[in-house]
Amino acid sequence: MIVMKEWTGYTRGVNLGGWLSQCPYQHAHYDSFITEKDIETIASWGLDHVRLPVDYEVIEDTGNAETYAGFKHIDNCIRWCAAHGLNLIIDLHKTPGFSFNSVAENSLFDDPALQERFLNLWKAIASRYASYKDTVAFELLNEIVEQDSSRWNALAHRTIAEIRKHAPETKIVIGGIQWNSVHTLELLDQPFDENIVYTFHFYEPFLFTHQRAAWVEQMPKSSMDYPGDLENYRSTSAAIGAFGSGLHSEGIHEMGPAYMTSLIQNAIDVAAERNVYLYCGEYGVIEQAPSQSVVNWYKDVHGVFEQYKIGRAAWTYKKMDFGISDRYDSSITSEIITYL
Repeated sequence: MIVMKEWTGYTRGVNLGGWLSQCPYQHAHYDSFITEKDIETIASWGLDHVRLPVDYEVIEDTGNAETYAGFKHIDNCIRWCAAHGLNLIIDLHKTPGFSFNSVAENSLFDDPALQERFLNLWKAIASRYASYKDTVAFELLNEIVEQDSSRWNALAHRTIAEIRKHAPETKIVIGGIQWNSVHTLELLDQPFDENIVYTFHFYEPFLFTHQRAAWVEQMPKSSMDYPGDLENYRSTSAAIGAFGSGLHSEGIHEMGPAYMTSLIQNAIDVAAERNVYLYCGEYGVIEQAPSQSVVNWYKDVHGVFEQYKIGRAAWTYKKMDFGISDRYDSSITSEIITYL
């Protein structure tokens, strides 16, 4: 039996995407997109934390007054979360010279000056929020797009060592390469200390969670159900030459809980072997998916997370592509929330 290390206080959460990251860099947006009322709503769902993606433009003063907000909104969010019994992860979603949207745009790992800016961002975050070690965690960087782990391991080690000078006990969240792939955690270095959390993102099977996504090249226009017909998934995947998602794994004959477990098993094994916390920082389903299939998917993923004590934050909240609150009727929304 696999025994997992459980990250208490970070069991079930949601992302506050689109507020301080991947957003209009304008003060009017920062001031209105997420408010304390939203935090109160999240708490009412029975969740215990939020993951807060933050782009460097918001907190690094580059002289652009409209873009730069400093730490005011993070401070507010921490205060709101404390008032409503939620913990928080500060996720540095974007740093100078790094984009998870394009490998070609990345120069972070080639440029010492950009790496120094990255370190300075974390010095500022760590020194400011070290006293919140029991309620605020730090996530180093979102979705590393490197195909080899060596440069990320080296920079992550330097960054964690710097953070530890200011915040010796704060939980630090680190993901693997290839967009936080569930299969790349084993390529990370051994945990720096006992307060390290391994994270992965989970949008599988991709043909379902991203069906008809306009930004995904070659994505078919057909609707996909979950659990769907495995042969239909296999033939569709073969036709476009991508998005296999374990569809041909040995012993997989149908979609369901066992299939979902097989997709996450590698991360579970690595976390158990290294005695490290395991966390899924993003998971969810695109708005075009059939509503009952969305419920089915969340239910199965929830079951795996619960069985193996995997904390998680769904990409599901407020005006986002993977949103639920403004998208389904109340009965479907309520059912999905029970499986977050």
